[in-house]
Amino acid sequence: AVEAAVAYARAAGEAPTVAAEAEGVRLHLSSGNSTGYRGVFKNRGRFQARRKVDGRQTHLGYYGSAVEAAVAYARAVGEADEEGEEGEENE
Repeated sequence: AVEAAVAYARAAGEAPTVAAEAEGVRLHLSSGNSTGYRGVFKNRGRFQARRKVDGRQTHLGYYGSAVEAAVAYARAVGEADEEGEEGEENE
């Protein structure tokens, strides 16, 4: 569903809006980040998801949309919380 919405927005020439939830995952919004999501950065025309674990950046992957990268970040943070890992929030 996320991919279809992003594809439609691109085809219509619209910028996709920032979603608060996607694929059943609550996304981490950020007003201080140009993508609108914590842990998501635009890099060479793609969107990179990354987070800090024990003070070190952990690369989560490159994605075609900010929402896809935000879902990856939210899942990584959620899994880390379930396992009790010490992670830091990225802005």
